[in-house]
Amino acid sequence: MRPMRFRQTYADLAATVLSRPPRLGRTRLVAVDGGSGAGKTSFALRLAKQLDAPVVHTDDLLDGWDDQFTFWERLERQVLGPVRRGERATYLRYRWDRGEFAGPPLTVGPAPGVLLLEGVSAARREIRAELSFSVFVTASPDLRLARALARDGDDSLAFRAYLERWRAAEDRHFAEDQTAAAADLVVDGAAGVSDDRFARLGMPEEGT
Repeated sequence: MRPMRFRQTYADLAATVLSRPPRLGRTRLVAVDGGSGAGKTSFALRLAKQLDAPVVHTDDLLDGWDDQFTFWERLERQVLGPVRRGERATYLRYRWDRGEFAGPPLTVGPAPGVLLLEGVSAARREIRAELSFSVFVTASPDLRLARALARDGDDSLAFRAYLERWRAAEDRHFAEDQTAAAADLVVDGAAGVSDDRFARLGMPEEGT
């Protein structure tokens, strides 16, 4: 039986998150994962607004295209480790236009009640035991490609080559990691989002 869509409010989801115990030190870590162009960022920002929580975007920690999954040590050292210890986390955002980490430092904490981690592999197996809640946002490959091209404003052959390599690596990662199967919530990113509701995917017996 194919999953069905059920509308849910961000307020209800925020209440669910707050009912979960903190597992990253004193912080409830919420991962919003999914393929590029699925709608992760929009979803994470709306949920963060309900929770009044900071969002760390994994794209800000990547050292360019070739750091798609190997950025995790940097994230652990600069963000997750300090938050786990109840300390203030400080990191620089990667400037894709300049090819370097630059700009004013970004800070988190110390010990925020909830922290959202958004991006590809945010809910990976290495952090799963310390997640209070995990979300996987999904959409069709064609829609995700169209969104990615529109977002980055680059339809060149070189950019498409990078993007296709990126998407193939995502597919391999999600299959090996079984990210969607392990998530607490699967969201239909193709349904779009409003300020107060989203479409979750589930079987009929899970409720409406």
